[in-house]
Amino acid sequence: MFKGSITALITPMTTNGEIDWPAFDNFVEWQIDQGSHGLVPCGTTGESPTLTHDEHKKIVKRCVEIVNKRVPVIAGSGSNNTAEALELTQEAKDDGADAALIVTPYYNKPTQEGLYAHYKMLNDNVDIPMIIYNIPGRSIVDMSIETMARLAELKNIIGVKDATADLARPLNLRHVVGDDFCQLSGEDATATAFLAQGGHGCISVASNVAPALCAQMHEAWQKNDMAEMVRCRDLLAPVHEAIFIESSPAPVKYAASQLGLCRDNVRLPLLTASANARKAVDDALNFAGLSSSADETPRRANA
Repeated sequence: MFKGSITALITPMTTNGEIDWPAFDNFVEWQIDQGSHGLVPCGTTGESPTLTHDEHKKIVKRCVEIVNKRVPVIAGSGSNNTAEALELTQEAKDDGADAALIVTPYYNKPTQEGLYAHYKMLNDNVDIPMIIYNIPGRSIVDMSIETMARLAELKNIIGVKDATADLARPLNLRHVVGDDFCQLSGEDATATAFLAQGGHGCISVASNVAPALCAQMHEAWQKNDMAEMVRCRDLLAPVHEAIFIESSPAPVKYAASQLGLCRDNVRLPLLTASANARKAVDDALNFAGLSSSADETPRRANA
């Protein structure tokens, strides 16, 4: 089962909007060195809506090659076109990904029965573990617990990334499908509460810039070290708020640029973080002990 802090990777880009492959390679390696428990290339944080099909495939393949089985790679492969999702998921399998993260079809607004049929089609045609990505705020559809329970009976549907921010969900779903169904939070700010309600980990945006601290928080939970978990949680709280002050991933890319990890470039229709957002990010990084000017003593992320 997937657990812990799993990073929803940003996609570093050059000033002319191309993928910055050296920065990507270094970033993936840094994530592993810092203790991340898994990586998700080509999710929303990776700007998947603006990646070409060829770029998408190359990013997943490159990530799998660099990781080389050291941590799980869960490839984003969703689409509001079932045929396209099928193709992307098959490519993820062919490229060696450990699982596929498949978002609920956006814009189309399928019924619950349509959602079931979409995922069943993928389940029946590609033999790879699949994680449902339920994010009503972006897709406008919300998969019900009843539909998810039906899908959990299928061979390849093994879990959910829950970005509803409804903390009753993990407990209620667990009562229906049991603890073997992998429940991953998609909301950094409520990740520890999600764990307390029966979750197993978090697919995190914050871990792009605070991978050690995020990993330590989850490891503390697993060891029942509540004092350490609270310490990490409280240091990360302003980071969670700042990186979503504007449309993601603009703020977190700015944060990454401040740490020297990549350039501060996004693709239209997104714009780089505003001055106000940058100030909030700078303050949050400093509070968490992540900026070069911060006092490292309270954080001890690499201790």
